[in-house]
Amino acid sequence: MTLKELEPQLLALSDDEKAQVVQLLSQGKITAWRGIEKTPGVCGGSACIAGTRITVWGLVEARRIGYSEADLLTSYLSLSATDIANAWVYAEAFSDEIETEIRENDEVMYEDL
Repeated sequence: MTLKELEPQLLALSDDEKAQVVQLLSQGKITAWRGIEKTPGVCGGSACIAGTRITVWGLVEARRIGYSEADLLTSYLSLSATDIANAWVYAEAFSDEIETEIRENDEVMYEDL
């Protein structure tokens, strides 16, 4: 089966079913940096979904506080299931980087309190 043949079936899935597909895909072998880019001066140079200002660490943090993949797809209209899968693979491959960025963001947020 080709992607072209599969596409209508994938698009017909509910948001929850799409989220399950994302989880399955993120367990597969996807190039860790596909669809992820770092641009100096954009979001502090953090890893982002290509062509956006959606940071990988922000998606990881959202997932930790309870957002599902379906919630993320609804909240970020420019985000695709593939983007989310790429973000999870990147976050796993570069977990120290992501943890540092989350920690640094938390420190900045609570600095003035």
